[in-house]
Amino acid sequence: MKHTRFAIPLLVLAVMALFAFSSAEDNGGSYETLPIIHVPGDLAGGFDISWVDSASGRYYLSDRTTTPGTGRIDVVDAKHDQFLFSIPGFAGNTGNRFTSGPAGVLVIHGEHELWAGDGDSTAKVVDLEDAPNATPFAIPTGGKFRADELAYDPADHIILIANDADTPPFVTFISQEHRRVLGSISYPQAVFPDLSVDPSGAPVNHGMEQPVWDQPTHRFYISVPATVTNPNGEVDEINPGTMKVTRVFPVHTPCGPAGLALLPGQRLITSCGVVLDVKTGGTLATLSGASGDEIWFNPGDDRVYFGSSPVGIVDANTLKVLTTTLANENTHSVAADSENNHIFVPDRGAQNQGIGIRVYADRE
Repeated sequence: MKHTRFAIPLLVLAVMALFAFSSAEDNGGSYETLPIIHVPGDLAGGFDISWVDSASGRYYLSDRTTTPGTGRIDVVDAKHDQFLFSIPGFAGNTGNRFTSGPAGVLVIHGEHELWAGDGDSTAKVVDLEDAPNATPFAIPTGGKFRADELAYDPADHIILIANDADTPPFVTFISQEHRRVLGSISYPQAVFPDLSVDPSGAPVNHGMEQPVWDQPTHRFYISVPATVTNPNGEVDEINPGTMKVTRVFPVHTPCGPAGLALLPGQRLITSCGVVLDVKTGGTLATLSGASGDEIWFNPGDDRVYFGSSPVGIVDANTLKVLTTTLANENTHSVAADSENNHIFVPDRGAQNQGIGIRVYADRE
């Protein structure tokens, strides 16, 4: 009888708690500016993707430096906002963004591994237990230009990495355990007849962008800025087992998605503010005033951060674009630590003179 007596009140309380969570409004507030983290060279040579491994309290940044052959991954203590060391062995700034590196970066916490795309069309693996003295292990993807952004499938231990500048662009599947290429998917549909060409010979108006992994669907999702069929862009669903595209989610408004993040409730948000339903592939919302390159969902504060100048912020629950913005940096990269909710924004300053990594904390 005791179970029967308390069943209804407990259920009501649970429903009320769920409603309170889902309907709570994020009004933005303000951010405290913390001291700049200075790294060698202060990013004057350029940078690309950044990543936070909150479990270990580390922030990682692809730093291209100013000299070919000296590219590195900068490692920061995200708990105390202090530079620790750099991991060398990457292409550096070659004077051409399609051959410079490192580019995309991620960390597989349980495996103590860092993976990054590099300018010589390789995926490179670093054993973090040996860092900073580890020599990156290079895995060629077979392209002429950079291997760029990447994502990890922990169920099958597969890395997906995109070569955005080759003709045609392609994605490569790599065994994380055996460090060898498993296969690839070519994207000739992302090549256009009126292609403009960089002096290096690489095309400049097509590509592949940020991929993510979704555990419930057991699929990768990747932003494609434009295809012949979907000139506004699309998000493709990819089966890592068959190495095939299983669904295509068209973007119906002018967009050209680059960054991509997975939100609670099986939603995907693109860097141009289009929100997609993973279940149906349909558009849930198109946000005005939210755009950028790399984007980062922070489960610690339920906000999405857009790598842009200034950094845009969206409430992941209500999809409200917050009026609060971070300072106007020369950036396209952003990442956040879900443990302390510190936001890391690399900034190379005006005229690329170098500043460092800016850090912000929500005053609330």
